[in-house]
Amino acid sequence: MAALLKEESTITAKGQTTVPKSVRQALGVDSGDRIVFFVDDQRRVYLEKATEEVSDPVVDRFLEFLAQDMAKHPGSSLVAFSPALRDRIAVLTANMDIDLDAEIDGDVAL
Repeated sequence: MAALLKEESTITAKGQTTVPKSVRQALGVDSGDRIVFFVDDQRRVYLEKATEEVSDPVVDRFLEFLAQDMAKHPGSSLVAFSPALRDRIAVLTANMDIDLDAEIDGDVAL
């Protein structure tokens, strides 16, 4: 496949990069738009403008199951945490500091 456009970008320590202006123009994306990455079995990466909300078929099926279950059992599908479970969650998470912008340690597999 002949490349119509070739650009280079650097990946930061946080795994971020800038999509070059010529690539953004070719995709028709701008600030705030979403893009989708595809990686094939030969580790080639393809990039497209996201046309709709990206979904996960497993999560979608699970959410459908929950919706059906809640419709069939409206009074018992959702219940409050028991006081014991609520207290246990509070104890387990009491001293946790979470930085959503922090770098992820180790390998990440999707």
